[in-house]
Order: sequence, then C-alpha cells, then structure tokens
Amino acid sequence: MANLARFNPFGELTRFDPFREFDDMFRLPRSLLRNVPEEPQIKMDVSEDDKAFHVKAEIPGVRKDDIKVSIDADRVSISAEVMREKEEKKGETVIRSERYYGTQFRGFTVAQAIDQAKAEAKYENGILELTLPKKEPNSAKQIAVK
Repeated sequence: MANLARFNPFGELTRFDPFREFDDMFRLPRSLLRNVPEEPQIKMDVSEDDKAFHVKAEIPGVRKDDIKVSIDADRVSISAEVMREKEEKKGETVIRSERYYGTQFRGFTVAQAIDQAKAEAKYENGILELTLPKKEPNSAKQIAVK
C-alpha cells in the first residue's frame, strides 16, 4: 500500500519565514571565494615543564623589529607586521602573487599566570622562541589579631 500525505493548503504559511532569503543576499558564491588566498597564520608549538611554558612560533620573512609579544597575566599575544617592499619593473606584468602583506596575529591563554619580568623572547631563522616562567602562586598569609 502507498503512503498518502494529506494536502494542507496552509502548510506553507505555518512555515513562513520572511527573512529566509535575506541572509542569502550577503553570501558570496563559492566560485568567487575559491581563488582568494587565505592569510597565513602563525604556527606554533607550546610545551610546559614545572617552571615555565615554552613556545616556538614560525614567523618566516619578518624582521625581529616587526614582532611584538605582549603578556597579560595568563594571556599571550604575538603579532608580526609583514611589510611589502615596493617593486617596479618596466615591461613586466605580474600574473600571480601569492605573498601576503599585512599583519599576522595569534593569541592564546595558558593554565597559570606568567612572570612577566622573567619572560624571554628570541627570534632566529624565522622561529620565535618564548620562555614564559610561571608565576609563583600567591600563598595565603595569616595576620595576627591584636
């Protein structure tokens, strides 16, 4: 026996959503996004031992003066400015350019507060190495009552 469905003339009205097609106006077709290169991300490894967190971040092609590291308690932020060098050639047309110019940023939190005064950063051969010593946990202090 075939399954029959009863026709409901008001079925479309109960599922009426006036903004259903509104969101579609702001979506770009996938064919346009296929050729847009993604900006590179800072790739990194984070490890820890009893005394410190150790970070190795890949930031190739950046001068060490253009890297900024900020620490706020347990939050670490790394940003790097990639500058575009002006290049002009007569009689030559750029067919494709895959190099990125702009700012790269990466932020993360760690499980314990960092001692900012003892933190160290070293940049060599495109690798940024951070040593982030753990801050000693505040111990409770008892006060004598007079």
